[in-house]
Amino acid sequence: MLEKLKEKLVQLNLELPKNNLVVWTSGNVSVRDPETGYIAIKPSGVTFEDLTPESMVVLDLDGEIIEGALKPSSDTASHLYIYRHRPDVFGIVHTHSNYATAFAILGRPIPVYLTSQADEFGGPVPCGAFALIGGEQIGKAVIEAIGDSPAVILKNHGVFAVGPSGEAALKAAVMVEDIAKTAMLALQIGQPDEIPPEVVEKLNERYRNEYGQK
Repeated sequence: MLEKLKEKLVQLNLELPKNNLVVWTSGNVSVRDPETGYIAIKPSGVTFEDLTPESMVVLDLDGEIIEGALKPSSDTASHLYIYRHRPDVFGIVHTHSNYATAFAILGRPIPVYLTSQADEFGGPVPCGAFALIGGEQIGKAVIEAIGDSPAVILKNHGVFAVGPSGEAALKAAVMVEDIAKTAMLALQIGQPDEIPPEVVEKLNERYRNEYGQK
């Protein structure tokens, strides 16, 4: 079932350690199949190098396992909560990437210091409330805080990124960490100036409508 989707999901998960977004077995990626509405997600506690399409777990939106012999990610309930409340989302990435999580530890959103953040996110990366792992609480915290941003950091926890595909969510997770790292380095030197909201809006609009191949 969903063989191509599961193959893609393995590759998306492998991008997490490749981009230094996770260590050991932390972090995960899930994707939603647009035809069936089923969710495929990384299994819990399996090292990234051991992931195979067969090890991925397929569930429905209520959490019933459709296919898979392994236990799904411990974040599954929160992924499903996000999918149920965001029909536009077809990919979710969760990481504990160091620089973004440093902002999360402080409970601070990441201000718009960089044009690349204005382009990709159209505003600050918000910081949501602390929530316990294991149930839907993290998903609720994500939905409450994320707004129009493709990513949110959760207090004392890490990053959740969403998108219209697994690739888009992965890109947002990679960009959050890159932006957070640059901001953190700048904050060691002094206090950077934030880009004014009206300029952020112009940069984001240009990026969405003019950047890349149309």
